[in-house]
Amino acid sequence: MDFGADIPFVNHLGFALELFEGGASAIGYAPKPEHLNSFAVTHGGAIMTLLDVTMATAARSVQKDAGVVTIEMKTSFMRPAPGDGSRLTARGRLMHRTATMAFTEATLYDAQGQACAHSTGTFKYVKRKPAAGTPASGGAISTD
Repeated sequence: MDFGADIPFVNHLGFALELFEGGASAIGYAPKPEHLNSFAVTHGGAIMTLLDVTMATAARSVQKDAGVVTIEMKTSFMRPAPGDGSRLTARGRLMHRTATMAFTEATLYDAQGQACAHSTGTFKYVKRKPAAGTPASGGAISTD
């Protein structure tokens, strides 16, 4: 499944989009050894990135051509997320939306279905920049 945007850091981490519709999202992730902390569990920064992307994807799932930027994010860690290569899954939900803002939440689960971390976040809807070679809105490409 396609995120609808090229996000190099997400590609690098190996996130896999599993659900992207109707205000809901799910992303799978198998942490690699370089994503662990000194306790051999998934680093909090990798977890927060996963939760951030999961919430942003939930926000975008109702308007897939829009972009979003994170305004604020709060994360609580309940238990270590394993670093043994087992799959983690983050599930996100759009809780409320205005014309310009999205209020979201996401929870990270281990392979046994136990919650490891939970986030809430606020996102601002933004217009995407046109891809190279496409006109900006309202513009036209010259054929001269």
